[in-house]
Amino acid sequence: MSKYKSEFLNVLDERGFIHQMSDPERLDAVAAAGPMSAYIGFDCTAPSLHAGSLLPIMMLYWLQQTGHKPITLMGGGTTKVGDPSGKDESRLLLTPEKINENMAGIQTVFSKFLKFGDGETDAIMVNNADWLDHLNYIDFLRDYGPHFTINRMMAFDSVKLRLDREQPLTFLEFNYMILQAYDFLELNRRNNCVLQMGGSDQWGNIINGMELGRRVDQAHLHALTSPLLTTSSGAKMGKTAGGAVWLNADILSPYEYWQYWRNTEDGDVGRFLKLFTTLPLDEIARLEALEGAEINEAKKTLANEATKLLHGSDPATAAAETALKTFEQGNLAEGLPTVEISRSDLTENIGILTALVTAGLAISNGEARRQVLGGAIKINDQPCKDFRHALSENDLTDDGVIKLSMGKKKHALLRVDG
Repeated sequence: MSKYKSEFLNVLDERGFIHQMSDPERLDAVAAAGPMSAYIGFDCTAPSLHAGSLLPIMMLYWLQQTGHKPITLMGGGTTKVGDPSGKDESRLLLTPEKINENMAGIQTVFSKFLKFGDGETDAIMVNNADWLDHLNYIDFLRDYGPHFTINRMMAFDSVKLRLDREQPLTFLEFNYMILQAYDFLELNRRNNCVLQMGGSDQWGNIINGMELGRRVDQAHLHALTSPLLTTSSGAKMGKTAGGAVWLNADILSPYEYWQYWRNTEDGDVGRFLKLFTTLPLDEIARLEALEGAEINEAKKTLANEATKLLHGSDPATAAAETALKTFEQGNLAEGLPTVEISRSDLTENIGILTALVTAGLAISNGEARRQVLGGAIKINDQPCKDFRHALSENDLTDDGVIKLSMGKKKHALLRVDG
């Protein structure tokens, strides 16, 4: 028997998206009654979102799939302030030009998951700079300042964390929660938006917006948060030793993205299949039950489905074929990440440490040296144990490339430019 009346909440519940809800019965009734509008905000702090942002994106996906209207809110205004939530120190302040550049990169992702248009359940994208940039400071303080108490704001986790660690919290950042609350009020007025969703670290900010809407406009607004995800080993979702797992293909290739999901820890496979694919739950249950070496088939399915959602079927298939050739057949696969080097680099015998850093397999010569000494490095599938080794034109394969490997799962090709 279903737990909720609305398909929306049942889907989110069954797939593990729900952490907290305000007034679940009332929200369930609103969702069951017909199309409702809900939003999630995305600040423009980088030129791409990363895999940690997939959870809220998938919440918007299921919102639309169950007959409701998603609103993606671009934080063109709030990014100028910086969200202190979960941060030990102030975010770097970006110029308006950089914020707009980042926004352009971020916006491209959403059309992969949502259908935009003018229909009743078509998604829309808005920018909070449209209203935040034009606020009159004194009028804003007089109209909305009385609805926020310092006593309560000091109790928020985003504030307590910074103060407990004796890190400064600027007055600029202190305003962020007020501006986010105002976003909810403004979206309710403009778009009849009644639900804000986000990660569990945003609960206090979302509740602020709910209460502001109730006090100012007597609006009945709702909050829903998802759990903050970590992997079974405690690592933060969307991060690897090599850095963030970016969603834009021009920053992280579809092959590297596929590999990220293929390398999922055994204990996370079932949970990630529910959250990050659209596979039916009975099929996920079958895959989750696989044990031993068979769990690798479930991981490949996760990688294929997650990559297909973001990059499309063809790049997902190509990534899977590249992995098959590289890992299972031992062949050179053209789909591997490729870095161009000049002919003079080989003529002058580029060092293996420099080559590993250039190829993105190590972040520094020191790390590269440790990997060589630890026996983790191969050149064209042959072990390299001398950190003083230099690459030359003799290392070029018949395909005109040099394959570098770190361990069993990280590979890259060096290709001579010209």
